[in-house]
Amino acid sequence: MRLRPRGVFHLAAASLVVAATLLVSGCTAAPPAASSGPHQTSGSLPTAVEKQLNDTVTNAMKLSGASGAIVGVWAPWSGSWTAALGSTAKHGGDPMTTDMHFRIGDITRTMTCTVLLELADEGTVKLDDRASEYLPDLPGIDGITLRQLCQNTSGIGDYTATLKPQFVNNPTRQWPQLELVSDGLAEPRTGKPGEVFADSSAGYVLLGMALQRATGQSWPSLYKKYVFGRLGMTETSYPESNPMSFPTPHPDGYATALGDDGAPQCGTITDVTDLSASMAWTEGGVISTLGDLKQYAQALAKGTLVSAASSKAQWKTTPIGGNAATWRRYGLGVETFGPLGGHGGSIPGFITSILSDPKTGLTVVVMLNNSTSGAQFAQTLGRQLASIASKARGKKAAPLIALPWSDQQAADNLKAVTVCPPPPPTATPAPAP
Repeated sequence: MRLRPRGVFHLAAASLVVAATLLVSGCTAAPPAASSGPHQTSGSLPTAVEKQLNDTVTNAMKLSGASGAIVGVWAPWSGSWTAALGSTAKHGGDPMTTDMHFRIGDITRTMTCTVLLELADEGTVKLDDRASEYLPDLPGIDGITLRQLCQNTSGIGDYTATLKPQFVNNPTRQWPQLELVSDGLAEPRTGKPGEVFADSSAGYVLLGMALQRATGQSWPSLYKKYVFGRLGMTETSYPESNPMSFPTPHPDGYATALGDDGAPQCGTITDVTDLSASMAWTEGGVISTLGDLKQYAQALAKGTLVSAASSKAQWKTTPIGGNAATWRRYGLGVETFGPLGGHGGSIPGFITSILSDPKTGLTVVVMLNNSTSGAQFAQTLGRQLASIASKARGKKAAPLIALPWSDQQAADNLKAVTVCPPPPPTATPAPAP
């Protein structure tokens, strides 16, 4: 059994009382809806471009083991392409449709940080407030600011590697937030607060706890007031009070079973459609649709939900480090890939990606219903689709979008990040002479 910092779990009873109070608290009126997105040329993308996009997604489905995909590509100067490919289940199932709901995983992080920025605009909190101001009884968080939690520079360890086998192999277990945070705090620190980038799911759960305490509101209320309601995202939900709920219609979700050491057991497949979103909470628990994520991706890129100062702070990025390309950086809950901004997402059963260019409006949304290859696979697929669409011709002159990768480079990267590649096709024996 893993040892956790002393003094953490004595907060559990008090937290449950607070949570119950928050769930029944009233909500204030939502701010007026924020406009988002550039003027979109009506009609489809050129036929040749759509075929290339379709072939690319079909190939990605084979590599990832997904039975279904939902994809949207919007090139405002040329047209748009939305598609639902495959079926909702690996055996049988129904044809996919573009109105289906899916779990967005880590894209939830961007929404949590958007709420933080709007609360800072209102003066409810400040970005450089320390988390300990709102959670004074939680040990091990001294010196960590809300900004650092959003930017993955808090130094808190990540519980994902340790707990992922349990998430995949026992998806319906309920996870208290204190347990998730405590597992992250029990991991070795990746650096001093503000020192270096290191991905931490625990950091976003801690941020969720701090903002809930600062506002006295539940997260369903916060997301609805500051994100969903303002953008008209009527099909997006956050199932905190019933973490097993999954609005219909939706596809099934799949993942490769994991060993106790976290190694994928290639050749196995686990149906994780029934899943408790408590394993992700404010780090990855939101459920959405293609149309709603397009609205959010474009609003995020343009900064229409926050003040100019907050948008500037959100897109002030830090290097990811390691072997990551220099054009990959991280802001306050956002990833940048050259001129494109957004985030990738992974939760057992689903991988997702949103990308949008604030200057041209080029936008891509991707969902695959097999999480084996992780968020990086969805991100790479999104980049490949963006590269293809950036060259689409239209009634207006195509803008110059300086993407630091080519379609072929992204295709090669997609193969490289595939976790359990499908076996090569069996050669058909030549007929006897």
